[in-house]
Amino acid sequence: MMDPPHITEFASQRYFEKLRQLSESKEQPQDAVAHSHDGPIVAESSTFILPIGKAKSIDQTSHDFQKTEKRRANFSFRTILPTRSSVDHDTRRLSVESTKRRSTPFDQLFLALPNELKIQIIASLPLSDILNLRLASRSWHAMITVNELPIARYHLQHHVPAYAKRLYPAPDPTTIRLHYLCGIWHRLHVASKLSFLICERVTKEIFLRTTEAQRLEFEPQYERMRRRLIPLLFTIFHFFETYRTLHIEYIKEHGHGLSYEPYTINPIEAKIMSMYDDQTLLRVHQVFPLVVSSFCRRLRPPSYVGRLERSLRGYLKDRPPDEVYVTAMCVGGLRQVERFWEIKGYNSRRGAVDSWYSSVMKEPPPMEPATKTRRGFMGISRKKSNAGEEQFTKFGEAHGGGRGRQGSETGRRGSDVSMVNAWESLVFHSSLGEGMPMGELSREQLKILLPDLPTLQQLWLPTAEALILDRGIVERPQDIKRNAQVMLELIREDGAAEEDEWWYGRAAPDSVRPPLEAIEEDPIE
Repeated sequence: MMDPPHITEFASQRYFEKLRQLSESKEQPQDAVAHSHDGPIVAESSTFILPIGKAKSIDQTSHDFQKTEKRRANFSFRTILPTRSSVDHDTRRLSVESTKRRSTPFDQLFLALPNELKIQIIASLPLSDILNLRLASRSWHAMITVNELPIARYHLQHHVPAYAKRLYPAPDPTTIRLHYLCGIWHRLHVASKLSFLICERVTKEIFLRTTEAQRLEFEPQYERMRRRLIPLLFTIFHFFETYRTLHIEYIKEHGHGLSYEPYTINPIEAKIMSMYDDQTLLRVHQVFPLVVSSFCRRLRPPSYVGRLERSLRGYLKDRPPDEVYVTAMCVGGLRQVERFWEIKGYNSRRGAVDSWYSSVMKEPPPMEPATKTRRGFMGISRKKSNAGEEQFTKFGEAHGGGRGRQGSETGRRGSDVSMVNAWESLVFHSSLGEGMPMGELSREQLKILLPDLPTLQQLWLPTAEALILDRGIVERPQDIKRNAQVMLELIREDGAAEEDEWWYGRAAPDSVRPPLEAIEEDPIE
């Protein structure tokens, strides 16, 4: 008795033998029935065929089974190990697939992102990188210019310290632009650079740390002094910037300056100092003499001895008068002070100060157009045709533009010219076209401001000390720290955490606190 097929191993040789025996046993009665009739009867096949190919006969199945067994007999582990040709083929295939995947450049992948993701990625970059992206192409410039609001809002929230927001509060949240953000970073850069320069001078001349070992030992005190000076110098920048604006407005409103007005407290300075809280006003007042004395020391000959030794060393010029210091701080601001400070060599520095002061005080002569006469042959001159220039001028006036490249626009269609004008409007009328903080004054503004500037001794100190006593910040003038006390206050170790919380805010990230690298040249200016 043969075992049933279901208990035999599937697809084995015995399995197919059982199937053949079963089929032979079923065909025997059918053959007997067929031979019993007069002629052989052919069995009809079913018309329903599955879509997997034709059914194979038993003989064909057994033939295929023998081929399979022969292949299994020739099978060995050598057949599954990769050959050198197969490895080379797979390597070439993978390299081709990786090349296809890398064929799409990064800029196309980035531009394929949704606009919200692109702006979020751009906003997380440093501000200098964002401004450099505006120079990459017109599409980048348009993308950043149109999305100034979310970019500036992100930086204002994550990278601007608290004291800068208090002195320069943000305008309407819907009108925040890159010009406002770049203005704050410009002022922070100037304050950070001046803090470094003042600390270098104080470390060398006051604390007498001259050797490398002494400076290395003094490094923690140096860093605390530099970090404490940055917010104070930022406030002094705000004072001079606001003072210049309010002083010009005061003269235009009253028709005369403060020199014709009797006062005990300078009204313009008192209006500015009312913006400062008690702690800020007191600390800036204590540091202000250090800032002014450091600037004056920078413009003085390096030697303290007499004229003979200075002449031998080549220091021929004396210190400038007090009017120069006042003009530099009130008209040029701390940015101009920093420019003078960075010039190496006393003679070069004094020469730059004298040339700048003369350019501010004296009105430049009117510029006469340079006319070049051309003589012809035998003294006969040839008249130059103005047809092309007149035609170009008419074209520029017709399209509402100024002078441009002659002959390049005339061949363009009206739509092309309108696109060019729209692009120029987008570039030159963006928010960054408004200029840097505390820029140059016009000749009319200089004429009304320069004669009414205060003396160096009357600048800040009398008004600030009177307001400090009136507010009751200190009880006596002796309680205001001066000179050596200020130096020790700047380098003291205790209280640094509370000051950081006050100046920079509680949740301020590390990017808000300026590192030592912030003193490098500002790339966004």
